Amino acid sequence: MESQIEIYAANDNSVEIVVQFESDTVWLNQEQLVALFQRDQSVISRHIKNIFKEGELEEKSNMQKMHIANSDKPVAFYNLDVIISVGYRVKSKQGTQFRQWATKRLKELLVQGYSLNEKRLAQKEQEIKILKNGIQILARSVGKAIENQENNTSFLETFAKGLTLLDDYDHERLDTKGLTKKQAIYPTLSDYQMVLKSMLQDFDSDVFGIEKDGGFKSAIAQIEKGFDNQDFYPTLEEKATTLLYLIVKNHAFVDGNKRIAAACFLKFLEQNKMLYTNEYKLIISNDTLASLTLFIASSKAEEMETVKKLVISVLNRNK
Repeated sequence: MESQIEIYAANDNSVEIVVQFESDTVWLNQEQLVALFQRDQSVISRHIKNIFKEGELEEKSNMQKMHIANSDKPVAFYNLDVIISVGYRVKSKQGTQFRQWATKRLKELLVQGYSLNEKRLAQKEQEIKILKNGIQILARSVGKAIENQENNTSFLETFAKGLTLLDDYDHERLDTKGLTKKQAIYPTLSDYQMVLKSMLQDFDSDVFGIEKDGGFKSAIAQIEKGFDNQDFYPTLEEKATTLLYLIVKNHAFVDGNKRIAAACFLKFLEQNKMLYTNEYKLIISNDTLASLTLFIASSKAEEMETVKKLVISVLNRNK
């Protein structure tokens, strides 16, 4: 349970205490115990010392020091077990009321925490399912290579990159940054429009490439932005990935958003001499490009960072 603050008030409103809930228990300091049980601090302090001295409770696991406002030094706080033990020793009506209230609130908070964790777990499992589906699609793009492999080559070697991506996702190690930090060469709007024009003859559509709004220009301009001489997207991989994502998700065209996004993505990589690796192989295959683009199109807004990390990781690993 994360730290949470509650206000406790006695039935007759004679006592009001700010209570800290943390690590599935309640924490009060001596000053608050004095207010709760209406006893002198010397009495409260003596009971606490005796509780630990007699071995009723272990001090290490039932006391922790916390920093609070208006205090130069850490202050000792005691958990619910200590509070209950002190309450039994002073036999206070206020202590009984507090125990009942604290137990009730703890149960409520634990149930709330369980429900929240269940929701987070379900969301995480859904993200994993989406990503694994995407990786399975990506793996097909290297499947053809098996035909050219020698008989003694393990299939695991062929799919090593896909398996590594899955492992990196499971351990939250997908790349957030690209590897290529150099001045970007940005294709102009006219350059991108020439790409669109060259694609027209390949698609039988009267509305292909017709813009609905300024979303296309916005996507192109976004990857060039920065603040105080610092680019928002410092590497070429991040710029290319953001361009692909934004053009797909902005839906700026009546028809052809995914195809145009993929083509502009390739144009940016080509302009920056990143389309081919040092071994003169394409940094991204046709099947992988199609899979990633479809992956982006089917993703939800809250999955944006995960999707972008995947694209960046693919580019990084293929260099």
